[in-house]
Amino acid sequence: MQTKIFNTKEELNRSFTEYLKEILKARERVTVALSGGSTPKSLFDYWADNHRNDIDWNRIFLFWGDERCVPPTDEQSNYNMTKNHLLDYVPIPERNIFRIKGENDPAAEAERYSTLLQMEVEVVNGVPSFDLVILGLGDDGHTASIFPQEMELWKSTQLCVVATHPDSGQKRVSLSGKVINRAQRVAFLVTGAAKAEKVKEIIESRKEVKDIYPAAKVKPVSGNLMWFLDKEAGELLGN
Repeated sequence: MQTKIFNTKEELNRSFTEYLKEILKARERVTVALSGGSTPKSLFDYWADNHRNDIDWNRIFLFWGDERCVPPTDEQSNYNMTKNHLLDYVPIPERNIFRIKGENDPAAEAERYSTLLQMEVEVVNGVPSFDLVILGLGDDGHTASIFPQEMELWKSTQLCVVATHPDSGQKRVSLSGKVINRAQRVAFLVTGAAKAEKVKEIIESRKEVKDIYPAAKVKPVSGNLMWFLDKEAGELLGN
């Protein structure tokens, strides 16, 4: 595991972009599972403003780590956020975009997306293996849409699961831990002081949190785990 702390979001975005470009040097076809949230939104804006032409978007294939069960035009949709901040601005072919259809029945969509992953993502030892999974970190220690009260979903034998938000009751379709930990690379993007305590607990692997926070379960088989943090999110590390 590697941890990088940056003074600003722009520095974080710049470093992560170089990280992606290194992957593109090694792979002709790069599969990426995207995250929702404010930090990826900042990254997408950065790409839209600065990297329309120096990233080969034809070679990047986009998927989602999770999606709220809402239509793609809904303001809560992760796909909609990505469209409004990235897809409308960069020359990525529509055939390279594989969204989770939040408007569908959740259980049926989890099954459909599982099948799609098996067809479109390289399968290693029977499990789709993304070149890169981007994750966020919730204030409660959740990641993707697997929340602490549903830890059993992390260990599901399924590729995609249906999760329930603990407060709103909203259904979400999410990758399971099985898929996340089979990725070739996993990168957390985390910003803000509100995340600092959870970042410290999880990165420093305190024994008591390993079975409480889904994010603490992220340990890719490949060993390639990166944390990209701004100084606020990383301020408690080492203290």
